[in-house]
Amino acid sequence: MFKGTYHHRIDAKGRLPVPAAFRRELGGNPGQVVVTLLDQCLAAYSPSEWARLETQLAALPAFSKPVKALTRLLASRAADCEIDVQGRILLPPALRAAAGLGRDAVVVGVLNRFEVWSPESWDAFVRESERLLDDVSLDIQWPLPPAGPSGPVPAPPTPPSVSGDPQAKPNG
Repeated sequence: MFKGTYHHRIDAKGRLPVPAAFRRELGGNPGQVVVTLLDQCLAAYSPSEWARLETQLAALPAFSKPVKALTRLLASRAADCEIDVQGRILLPPALRAAAGLGRDAVVVGVLNRFEVWSPESWDAFVRESERLLDDVSLDIQWPLPPAGPSGPVPAPPTPPSVSGDPQAKPNG
């Protein structure tokens, strides 16, 4: 799985160094990735992960307008990018422009892919995401409880709030 955040420079020819940890993660085929535009960034997938994504897209309803739109956008913007012997990928100019990439880039691991962001877009995304998480109750216990033999162990019930009045009844 891809994880971590790295800051790199894109050279004058449009080549971006792939972090060594990500090259190791590519394992069986470290010489190639499939890059496509996703949101405000470029998403890079290993060939096997891209094939899995294609299979998932092909399994969706073929005549659904949103499915057709998603499939067209992802596939039409995708490019096979070779990783050279120095561990760099040549990002196509059209994809760099669409993602707003200049000289500096933030490379972010996102589990099954890594993404390439302009520093400004990444900073804006992080600020917005942090604000969103502050505003939303996800009803998720974090950190996750330890897993038991049959799955996660349920959290103990939250005790009723206690007031200074011994006669007070719990809210329920």
